[in-house]
Amino acid sequence: MTKPINDSTYWREFEKNDVTHSAAHYLMAIDALKDEFGYARVTDVSRMLEVSRGAASMSISQLKKRGWVTEDPNRFLLLTEEGREIARLVEHNFRILSKFFQEVLGVSPNVALSDACKMEHLMSLETGRRMVWLMRYILSDESRAAKIHDVMACFKPGCESVEQCPLCESGECLSGNISCEAYDKLLGRSSHD
Repeated sequence: MTKPINDSTYWREFEKNDVTHSAAHYLMAIDALKDEFGYARVTDVSRMLEVSRGAASMSISQLKKRGWVTEDPNRFLLLTEEGREIARLVEHNFRILSKFFQEVLGVSPNVALSDACKMEHLMSLETGRRMVWLMRYILSDESRAAKIHDVMACFKPGCESVEQCPLCESGECLSGNISCEAYDKLLGRSSHD
């Protein structure tokens, strides 16, 4: 039996990620409120994220324990230097991912934004930089970008010949020969999103 490519070495890294999806959004909300109004309170964060004040208070308490958020004497929330860096990196990753998905892969805006939101807090700085470099290379030349867009527009799941496909490994098609409709159903979304 062959060892799976995505063995426990990698999926355990996911568990070690300090920044959860929820924590990232709380940090970004505090940062956005502070930028827009000059202050952020628990009630403002709860309103922005559409969660109860109690849920916001509990989550922000965890962010304080991690050293990402502090509170001034007026009970205004402040991001620490590390908290601000995390919020800005996650926001930056979101922009990179959504732009890459839409402008390079040709994914619909709704799917691109949804997928970018799911991945924004997990992407490494190295991967983000490489994606930016690749986008710059592709999009800096109109004819190059047009060729890639044409290829992506004609994409069909599956390979004509697994043996001749440069991506497929060990006789197995990486696209999984799964239809778009079946994949969308698996993810619980309409194929027209």
